[in-house]
Amino acid sequence: MDMHLGSVQISPHEQYFLRMQRNKEKKSMEKMGESNQCKRKLRVCVATCNRADYSKLAPIMSGIKSHPEDFELEVVVLGSHLIDDYGNTFRMIEQDDFDIGSKLHTIVRGEDEAAMVESVGLALVKLPDVIQRLKPDILVVHGDRFDALALATAAALMNIRILHLEGGEVSGTIDDSIRHAISKLAHYHACCTRMAEQHLIAMCEDHSRILLAGCPSYDKLLLSHHREDYMDIIKSWLDDKVQEGDYIVALQHPVTTNIQHSIKIYGLMLDALISFNKKTLILFPNIDAGSKEMVRVMRRKGIEQHPNFRAVKHIPFEQFIQLVSHAGCMIGNSSCGVREAGAFGTPVINLGTRQTGRETGENVLHVRDADTHNKIYHALELQFGKRYPCSKIYGDGNAVPRILKFLRSIDLDEPLQKTFCFPPVKDPISQDIDHILETQSALAVDLGGTNLRVAIVCMRGTIVKKYSQPNPKTFEARMELILKMCNDAMRDAVGLNCRILGVGVSTGGRVNPQDGVVLHSTKLIQEWSSVDLRTPISDALHLPVWVDNDGNCAALAERKFGHGKGVENFVTVITGTGIGGGIIHHNELVHGSTFCAAELGHIMVSLEGPECMCGSRGCIEAYASGMALQREAKKLHDEDLLKVEGMDMKLSEPITAAHLISAAKMGNSKADAVLTKAATALGVGIINILHIVNPSQVILSGVLASYYQAPVQHVISQRALFSVQNIKVVTSDLEEPALLGAASMVLDYATRRIY
Repeated sequence: MDMHLGSVQISPHEQYFLRMQRNKEKKSMEKMGESNQCKRKLRVCVATCNRADYSKLAPIMSGIKSHPEDFELEVVVLGSHLIDDYGNTFRMIEQDDFDIGSKLHTIVRGEDEAAMVESVGLALVKLPDVIQRLKPDILVVHGDRFDALALATAAALMNIRILHLEGGEVSGTIDDSIRHAISKLAHYHACCTRMAEQHLIAMCEDHSRILLAGCPSYDKLLLSHHREDYMDIIKSWLDDKVQEGDYIVALQHPVTTNIQHSIKIYGLMLDALISFNKKTLILFPNIDAGSKEMVRVMRRKGIEQHPNFRAVKHIPFEQFIQLVSHAGCMIGNSSCGVREAGAFGTPVINLGTRQTGRETGENVLHVRDADTHNKIYHALELQFGKRYPCSKIYGDGNAVPRILKFLRSIDLDEPLQKTFCFPPVKDPISQDIDHILETQSALAVDLGGTNLRVAIVCMRGTIVKKYSQPNPKTFEARMELILKMCNDAMRDAVGLNCRILGVGVSTGGRVNPQDGVVLHSTKLIQEWSSVDLRTPISDALHLPVWVDNDGNCAALAERKFGHGKGVENFVTVITGTGIGGGIIHHNELVHGSTFCAAELGHIMVSLEGPECMCGSRGCIEAYASGMALQREAKKLHDEDLLKVEGMDMKLSEPITAAHLISAAKMGNSKADAVLTKAATALGVGIINILHIVNPSQVILSGVLASYYQAPVQHVISQRALFSVQNIKVVTSDLEEPALLGAASMVLDYATRRIY
C-alpha cells in the first residue's frame, strides 16, 4: 500500500528511502548521546605556593569549581603557605571553601640562596608521589617563583600538561630567568598583556597555544573595588582615626641577585617613611633570600612598635585591594604596585630594580637607586595624595571565562611533546670533522664602475684567490656574470679547503642592507637602481647574502682588519674616482633612516663651487675626487699649462689626476694650486664630520689617500674647533677595502657579531 503525506502520494521506493534516513538520524543521535556520556571531565590540578600567586589562582579555582560538569579540581598547597612566620596562609584557601588535596612542606628555612636551592630540591623529591596519586590532565602554575619552577619541572618530567599563567613578562631580576624557564616547560600559556604575548612568540612558543587572557586577579578586584565597607577595613588594619587617602601601604621584597642593595634600599625606605610621618601599613617581605636580613632592619628601626606603623605578615586579598585602592600612596617593589594598583589610579613609588621591565601606567614613579633617604622622601612628597587615571594594562575583568574556555578546548589526544616555532634557517650544516678542518671563508663581490671582482677571503682577512672581469653594461649580463664568477669561486674553494659561509656584496650608490636592495646607483653603474641583489644570488648559490654600499664596506673592513680594529668611533673616507665613506659609531655601522648616512662626498663646502655629478654644486667630490682632479688637469693641459720641464708625458696617453700630482711635485704652481684647493675642500668637509659625529680617528682610503693625509691633517689643525684639532688622520693599510668589507659582513655573522 502507498503512504500519503497530506495529499501527496509516496512511492514504495521513497518509503524505503525515508525509513533508512530516519534510522540513520536515530543512530546518529544515539552516538552523540553516548559521546556526551563518555566525555571525561578535565582533571585540573592548581598548585599554589604563596599568598601572592593565590590571589591570581583563586578566581580560576572558583571558575573551575563552578563548572563540575566540565572539570575536576585538585588543589595542591606548598611553599610559604604552610609557614607560621608568613601567616599560615593555607587557612584562607580553606576559608574560601576549597578542598586541599595535598599539603607539601617544601621550604628549607634560612632565607638565603642555598635555602632557595634546597627548597626546590625538596619540592622535587615530594612532588612525584602527589602527581602520581592525583593523575591530573593539566597542572596550572603561576608566575616566576622558585616553587613554581619545581612544580613545572616535576610535571614536565612526568608527562603532565602545564598551563603557565603570566608568562612572557619582564621584571628585571632572577624572576625573569625562572619565569622564562617555566614558559619553556609549559604546553599552554595564559598571558596578561599584548607585549607578554609577543615575548612568548619571540621565545618560539606556538601562537595557537597562547591565550591573551588578562590577569585573573582583575576579575575579582574590579568587582570588589567599590565595597561599601571599605572604611571599616581600613580602620581595622590601621586605626579609627585614619582617613581615606591619608595612609601609605608599603611592601618591599628582596632582589635575590643583589641582596645587599635590597637591604640598603629597604632601610632607606623605612627612614623616609618615618620622616614622612604618615600612617603606614607595612607587610613583611616574602621568603626569598635576603628577607631575614630585611626583617632585622625593620626590627632594628623599631617599626613594629612605632605609632605610625602597623606591620603585618598577611592580609586577605579582597581586603588588601581595598587598602591599596584607597591609599594615599603605595611604596616598595611588589608587582601589585605596578599591576593591581594601576587599576585604581593609586600613586606608586617603585624602589630598586625588581620591577624594572614591567609594563606600568603613569601612576608609577621609579626610584632605581638612592644613597640617602632624601630621594625617596622627595618621591613621597611628589606622589602622596595624587590620583591618576585608572589603567587596565593587565586586564579587563574577564580573564577567568577566557581561561575556562581555553581549558575546554585542550585536546588530550594531541601529542604531549610540545613543539617550538623556530624561525626558518636556510640549509643548516651539521658539524663534522671536515667542517672543523676547513678554513672558514667568505665570497666577496665588488661591483665597480669598470670591473666586477670576486674573491675568496678567509677569517684572517687574507685574499685566498681573486677573480676579475669587465663589468657588463646591462642588468641581465651583469647578474649572469656575478653568478658564474661566484660558482667558479665556490668550485675552487673546495680544492683550497675553504668553507664558504656566505656572500658579501659591495656596490656603489644607496643600498638598503636589510633587504639586500640597491635603491639608487651611481652614474658609473648603469641600470642598477631598485635591484634586489640578495634573492637571486641566495637562491642560486644556497648561501646567505649581505649587500651594502662600498663606502660602508670600507669602514667595515677597517673595523675588522685595519686601523679601526678596537676603535669604538671612527670615520673612513674613500678618496678615489669619487668620494665616499662610512661611519662607525659605538662599534656599529651608521646607515641612517633612509640609508643615506655617510654620503661624505656630497657634503657641501661651497655655495657656488663646481658642479657635482649629483646635480648640486660645491660638494667635496666636485673638488677632491679623482674625476674632479682629472677635469682640472685636462683644463691645464688644454691651455698648455700642465707640462713642466722634465715631466715624462706621452702624447697618446689620456690625462689623469696622476699627471696633475706629478706636475705639482715638479714645481707647477697652477697644478699645486688646484691640489691645495682640493685638499682644503676635503679637509673642511672632514672638519664638518668631526664637529657632528666627533670620531676618535679618521681613516683615509683609496688611491689619493697618501697624497691627502698630510694636507688634511694640517687643515684640521688650523680650522677645526680646539677639542678636535688633535684627532689623527691616518692612511689605510688595506689594499682591497671593498672586498674585505664585503667579506667582513659574512665573517662577522659567522662569529656571531651583530651586523
